[in-house]
Amino acid sequence: MMGLMMDRPLLTTEILKHAVRNYRKTEIVTRTVEGPIHRYTIKDSYKRICQLANALTEMGVKRGDRVGVIGWNTYRQFEMYYAVGGLGAVLHTVNPRLGPENATFVVNHAEDDFLFYDTTFAPLVGAMRPHLKTVKAYCVLTDEANAGEAAKGAETYEELIAGKSDEFAWPEFDENTAVAMCYTSGTTGDPKGVVYSHRALVLQAFSSGLPCGLSLSEGDVFLPVVPMFHVNAWNTPYTCLLTGVTQIFPGPRLDGEGLYELFESEKVTFSAGVPTVWLGLLQYLEKTGKKLSTLKAGMSGGSALPEALVRGYEKYGVVLQQGWGMTEMSPVGTFGALPPEIQALSIDERMPYILKAGRSLPFVDMRLAAEDGTILPHDGEAEGRLQVRGPSIVSSYYKATEPTLTEDGWFDTGDVAIIDEDGFLQITDRSKDVIKTGGEWVSSIDIENAAMLHEGVAQAGVIGVHHPKWQERPLLIVVKAEGKDPSAEEIIEFVKPKLDKIAWPDAVEFVTEIPLGATGKVLKTELRKQFKGYSLPA
Repeated sequence: MMGLMMDRPLLTTEILKHAVRNYRKTEIVTRTVEGPIHRYTIKDSYKRICQLANALTEMGVKRGDRVGVIGWNTYRQFEMYYAVGGLGAVLHTVNPRLGPENATFVVNHAEDDFLFYDTTFAPLVGAMRPHLKTVKAYCVLTDEANAGEAAKGAETYEELIAGKSDEFAWPEFDENTAVAMCYTSGTTGDPKGVVYSHRALVLQAFSSGLPCGLSLSEGDVFLPVVPMFHVNAWNTPYTCLLTGVTQIFPGPRLDGEGLYELFESEKVTFSAGVPTVWLGLLQYLEKTGKKLSTLKAGMSGGSALPEALVRGYEKYGVVLQQGWGMTEMSPVGTFGALPPEIQALSIDERMPYILKAGRSLPFVDMRLAAEDGTILPHDGEAEGRLQVRGPSIVSSYYKATEPTLTEDGWFDTGDVAIIDEDGFLQITDRSKDVIKTGGEWVSSIDIENAAMLHEGVAQAGVIGVHHPKWQERPLLIVVKAEGKDPSAEEIIEFVKPKLDKIAWPDAVEFVTEIPLGATGKVLKTELRKQFKGYSLPA
């Protein structure tokens, strides 16, 4: 017997319509690339989204066409999210941090028909342009007065939508139609394309907005530092519109001072970004002695959340929470919302839970697999390869020539993890980054987090280096904090009480910077190249 319910498609345009009906006066504020603050309401944004949809239709954008965009978090890119997807076309957000070679690769691989870009990225587009094979037209995300040389061979966004009707009859189509695509950062091999469906992103918006996730609601003011060019800013442009949250887009200025100014002037209550962003803001606060008057909580993701950051923000009354996910997961898989009995504990008692990646969102199944494929228990002790499945998780990479999933339909994340009986996930390492010493696994993440607690450590990275007896041993690579000069011996003695003896680093090397990937993660591949042939002290 089948249910007798209407079969209505889950489309991102339905989120947009819902927001216009219920939250029309809610603001969307942008620090623009040009400099001034731009603000308008959801009702205003809807009119411009309709204008853009009409303009794109006149340009010849058809269902299934790929529209590339290289842009900062601004209201114009926000408008593209809904107009492009609403037509049944596919918005391909291109990460400029991939660099000219990889950015050219992904635009060609996706076969983008059109390319939009902020003026900042005009030099990048200029370098790419001779090598792009499918792009028919270019558009710079500004007006004529501010375009300058960036608009050479391109139309301006404001000119494109000017005079177009601010009404549009949104088409309906299968909810499994592609709406957006994003490429992985390509740390090993070429970047891989992930194609999101309307259904996947609508379900992700519902689940990540729940109390077990971001817990956003009307009246909150949300500033996404995580870029819209990477995994749809963790899907927040959809989640925020669904929940009626005021959105503050920071544009290109992501330094501590710039973020602080927006947090205070716009009364931001919640933000999201990678640990390096949170570290920059914290350093600014400590340097200036300023306080955060409205920020209540923040989500940190992309790499492990150091305890030092949690404790640093605790002093300012801000709860820093950890989430975990992947480009392949639309992207949030878990979030560190704590149950009431744990929230009631002291910060020291809560810390072991805060440093875990949280519990899975609805519709995300997780399991642990041993190297031989044996499925391991969720007992807080068994450690294995983390595999996931769900309606917002990739089934195949774009144009994949090899299977993306296991034989029984799970996606292997490449992470090594532990899951306890209450569902809390702890990422212990990447399978390719785990250090194998004397037959045991050592987590490079644990060592990095322990080192980051030292006041003289600004950044830390750990790799395994060859050892004649133990196969591999940990090498701790450190960037010193400004004005501090710790010794290697001091740092090693500092981390020892915090780690199992087998995880004590054999050596510490100091560098001026640690290479970060396109998404803010430590590039272990580059560190291995940098320290290739490294000899541990006798």
